[in-house]
Amino acid sequence: MLLLKKEQLLAWLNKLTQAYQVFAPVNEEGCVSFKQIEAGDQCTLDYTNSKVPPKEVLFPRSEYLFCYRCEKEHVELKEQIDEHKKVIFGLRPCDARSFLLLDNVFRNERFQDPYYLTRRKNTVLVGLGCNQPPATCFCTSLGSGPFATEGLDLLLVDIGDRYVLEVLTERGQELLSGMELPAADQEAREAAQKVKEGAAVSSRVTLEGLKSKLDVSFDHPLWDLIHEKCLGCAACTYTCPTCHCFDIVDEAQGNEGCRVRSWDACMFPLFTLHGSGHNPRPTNKERFRQRVMHKFKYFVDNFNATACVGCGRCILNCPVNLDIREVIAEIQGTEVRSNKQ
Repeated sequence: MLLLKKEQLLAWLNKLTQAYQVFAPVNEEGCVSFKQIEAGDQCTLDYTNSKVPPKEVLFPRSEYLFCYRCEKEHVELKEQIDEHKKVIFGLRPCDARSFLLLDNVFRNERFQDPYYLTRRKNTVLVGLGCNQPPATCFCTSLGSGPFATEGLDLLLVDIGDRYVLEVLTERGQELLSGMELPAADQEAREAAQKVKEGAAVSSRVTLEGLKSKLDVSFDHPLWDLIHEKCLGCAACTYTCPTCHCFDIVDEAQGNEGCRVRSWDACMFPLFTLHGSGHNPRPTNKERFRQRVMHKFKYFVDNFNATACVGCGRCILNCPVNLDIREVIAEIQGTEVRSNKQ
């Protein structure tokens, strides 16, 4: 563990922007989101959680996959792979965990996505522990915590006028090149431990037995009621650090064009609309069921992990106060029945 004075932070960030694309929390009119910064004074670390996760640094809202030009029988392709070295600075441990979950989607036995994976390989993650987790957070229920280090290269622990800096990987150590930081003394270590012990996550959900209920509840009458509050606006999916639905379109003019990948959402009616006009998820009921099933059943089936990190953004950003914790509790309280009945 090392000690970093807060007055040293600006110089460190300025130095990083000279060698990396640095993405950090930026406060714009009270809304905190991760933006690329050109100078350290653009960054704010005085925030609870960002409005949207830093997911879009590795999985952009919209990106060109490749561009093409057709000449008679010849097609020229040019991939648009982003190879810039990046630092995501000041992200919360729950967001770092989300990247580990997204890794399953973009790198598995069947598919390897070079666009995501190249960014992933070239990105260093500097975490910021949560001294005061919001009441909507339930990260500890998903195997994480306010000061979890999983997936991070460095972790900052705010102890007042200084940060205790936990170096977790060689890549994290490289970010400190040229900086002469003292080792954290006993007083600083005890202060950091006190902060961690005081960062209580009061909200919890029970996942035990949830998947087994979902395994046999596809046609349960619960879904007829539980979705009714939902507007289908997809605020939950667009602010979720683990949602990864996307659409691919070609933008073409004449004999040239580009293939573009953009975020999409299972909550939208057009997401599953077939070219024939048939839609296997014709109403909000089926779409809401899909979102819950995907996170707590299908993702577990495929990757042995739950596609949720307990960040609480879907709760905070829902315009009708639909709370995923209450949804889970309702499912847990249903009577298990077989789909064959």
